[in-house]
Amino acid sequence: MDLIFDNAWLDAAIRLQLIVGAMTVTVFMLIWLERKWIGRLQMRLGPMRTGPIGLLQSPADALKLVTKEDVRPTSADRWVFELAPYVVFVPVFMGFVALPFTKDWGVRSLDLALFYLIAISGVSFVGFLMAGWGSDNKYALLGGLRAAAQLFSYEIPFILAVVGVVMVTGTLNLNGIALEQEVRPLIVVQPLGFVLFLAAALAEMNRTPFDIAVGESEIVGGPFVEYSGIRWGIFFLGEYCALWITSILGALVFFGGWNWPKGDEVGFPLQLALTFVKSTMLILLVMTIRAALPRLRIDQLMSFAWKVLIPVSLAQIILNGLVLVYDWPEELLSAFSFALLGVVVFAVRRAIANTPKVALRALERRLAS
Repeated sequence: MDLIFDNAWLDAAIRLQLIVGAMTVTVFMLIWLERKWIGRLQMRLGPMRTGPIGLLQSPADALKLVTKEDVRPTSADRWVFELAPYVVFVPVFMGFVALPFTKDWGVRSLDLALFYLIAISGVSFVGFLMAGWGSDNKYALLGGLRAAAQLFSYEIPFILAVVGVVMVTGTLNLNGIALEQEVRPLIVVQPLGFVLFLAAALAEMNRTPFDIAVGESEIVGGPFVEYSGIRWGIFFLGEYCALWITSILGALVFFGGWNWPKGDEVGFPLQLALTFVKSTMLILLVMTIRAALPRLRIDQLMSFAWKVLIPVSLAQIILNGLVLVYDWPEELLSAFSFALLGVVVFAVRRAIANTPKVALRALERRLAS
C-alpha cells in the first residue's frame, strides 16, 4: 500500500482522521437506515419529521446525548464505571487499521490482518464486565456476566469459521484473501463458514436474536442500565462501528471484497463500489434479522454455540484438512460445507419443533411442585 505522505506516522494519522470522519457520518446513516428499514418491514414510516425524510434525526439524538447530564450512581466504582465505555469502543475502532476498502486504500495493509482483527475483537468483553461491576447494580452485573459468557462462547465459532477460510486461501492478509476470489467468492466454497461467521458476529455485537445481555424484559438494560448521556452513547457508537467493520470484513472474506467481479481489472472506482454494495447488503441482512427473529433464551443461546456451531465448525476444519492434504477435488470443499450446513438447519428446525414440548414439561413440573 503506497504512502500518501513521505512520513509513515503522518500518513497513518491522516488516514485515521479520514476514517474518524467517515465513521461518524456512517454511524449516523446506519442508525437512520435501521429505523427506516425496520419501519418499512413493519409497515411504518420511521423517522420523518426531523429534516428531509428524517435524515437529521441521528444528529439530533447525538446532540441530545452530548448535552444530557452525565449521572453516576453514588456507590459506583468511579474509575471502572467511567472507563468501561472506552474499553468497549477503542478495540472496535482499532479494527479500521487493518481493513482495506480497496486494493490500495486503507490505513495499513497487514500480513496478519485477520489475526489482528480476531485478537482485538475479543477485548470488548472486559468493558462489559467493567460496566456491570462498576455500576454497583445487580441487573448491570448480571448483564455484564451474560455478555462476557456470550462473547466467550461465540468467539470460538467465529475463529473457527475464519480458520476454514485461511486453510483454503493460505493467507491471513485481507487483500490476499480478496485476490484469491478473482474467479468465485468463497461463500460458494465455504457456505457453512459464512453462516458461522454471521451467527457469531451477531452474538458478538449483541444484535437480535443474540441480544440477551441487554434483555429489558429480564435485566432492565443489562450492563448499560446505570449509564446516561454521552457514556451511554459511546456503547452504541461501538455497536454500530462494529456493524460496519463486520460487514466490510464479511464482504472481503466471503464475497470477494473489492476484487470480485473484475475489481482488480477496472480499478479504484469499481473496487470502492463493490465494497460499498456488498457491505450494505450485509448490513441490511443484519437489520432484517433483527426485525424478523425473536430473542433467544439464555439456555438456547448457549446451547446453540456449544452443541451446534462449535461441533460443525470443528468438523469443517477436519474435512477441509483432508481435502487439502490429500489433494482431493476442490469441489468436495463445497460439498462437505453444504452437508454440514444441512446439519445446522436440521438442528435448528428440531429445536424449534421441540420448544413447545419443553415449555409444556417445564410448566407441568412447576405446577406439580
